[in-house]
Amino acid sequence: MPKKKEEKSAGEQLREKLIYKKKTVFEKCPDEEKEVFEYAKGYMQFLDNSKTERDATAYSIELAKKKGFAEYRLGMKVKAGDKFYYNNRGKSVYFFIIGSENIENGMAITAAHIDSPRLDLKPNPAYEANGMAFLKTHYYGGIKKYQWTAIPLALHGTVTLADGKTVDVKIGEAADDPLFYVNDILPHLARDQFAKPTGSAIEGEQLNLLSGSMPFDTTTPEAIKLNLLRILNEKYGMTEADFQSAELCAVPAEKARDIGLDRGLIGAYGHDDKVCAYPEITAVLSLDKPKKTVMSILADKEETGSDGNTGMKTSAFCDIIADICASMKKNERIVRANSVCLSADVAAGYDPNFAGAFEINNSAIINCGIALCKYTGGGGKSSTNDASGEYVGKIRKIFDDNGVVWQTCELGKVDQGGGGTVAKFISEKNIDTVDVGVPVISMHAPYEVVSKFDVYNMHKAVVAFYTAE
Repeated sequence: MPKKKEEKSAGEQLREKLIYKKKTVFEKCPDEEKEVFEYAKGYMQFLDNSKTERDATAYSIELAKKKGFAEYRLGMKVKAGDKFYYNNRGKSVYFFIIGSENIENGMAITAAHIDSPRLDLKPNPAYEANGMAFLKTHYYGGIKKYQWTAIPLALHGTVTLADGKTVDVKIGEAADDPLFYVNDILPHLARDQFAKPTGSAIEGEQLNLLSGSMPFDTTTPEAIKLNLLRILNEKYGMTEADFQSAELCAVPAEKARDIGLDRGLIGAYGHDDKVCAYPEITAVLSLDKPKKTVMSILADKEETGSDGNTGMKTSAFCDIIADICASMKKNERIVRANSVCLSADVAAGYDPNFAGAFEINNSAIINCGIALCKYTGGGGKSSTNDASGEYVGKIRKIFDDNGVVWQTCELGKVDQGGGGTVAKFISEKNIDTVDVGVPVISMHAPYEVVSKFDVYNMHKAVVAFYTAE
């Protein structure tokens, strides 16, 4: 006779009932690999076409148009079932669908950001020195400056010419395009550099893009710089003065690629925060006639504090809600008070190579699903939105009821550092908000890593949030 299965002890049964154990996506959803890998293909394509906020806005709008979204302008009339996008100056975008139920019951809002750390060109960037032409930069967002040397870089952006015409620039993405480069010193001569703290081994003023080496002729002063400007003039019609009305930035030229022999991870530039922006887009575009009015925000300027008219602090957010409410003859204050939001921003993925920066019990582990971060900030929770336990409980139930794999986390050890998201700017508008995002390894590096399974669970989470009763 088969051996009887031993009964669990009272202690084991109580342990299973009371003790929390973080489980991986492979334990909780073992049959989703096909869907996960298929979803990752679309995300990787999005990454390669959305390296800047301008790129991401344009690409997202094209996806939305294919799903029947129309452009919205302030003052337009709306009705249930309408699908709109609001293009905010080509650098941020709001997608929304008017739900069938009374909007005063509240909206379901998600907000990610589509800007990432990079090197912006200065207003007067071009110069020549000792056989080379360079373009000077001012770094954007929080970076480790030494990581941006000796890697292939591409140039993206727009230039407004003297006659008012605007031209788009993209150099370094096509296979036969030239690249840009930030020089570093060889280790044989780096004794002084090695003696410096890591944070100052490369200075901000050394982040100059190597952009040319051939002179226009052998007699003209600054002939290498002149040749660089000649090429730009022939291709884009610009002169040196046009740099002053340009937005040009250097971003890593590498494409998104699978990481690891099992292909379970994605390496790319800009996971922070496009790894949350893309699931927002796919979720809102998957809806037909939702009950709640839903809004997906892809914001700019988060990496520098969310200021400006395309950052999350802009009044455009409340202006759109007020406009919708005016069209439907509803009270916008009631709408905001009853609305809920997921601040969709990445979490710091636990890295065993740097374990000392983390507190393991409250760290986000890759392949354990998306990370819910009740608060961010620094030290004593300074400069943060701290979501209420009631709201976290509501989100927890939505995720659990819909098979979303999720975990909770903090941003490293209490006094190790800190950071922020757009959550506090939304909650200030009297909207319940909590941070939820994908764990990222090597965050803010020119090439970051995420789990395909976590990305897919972010999509599931946003869909569940939008459609929750």
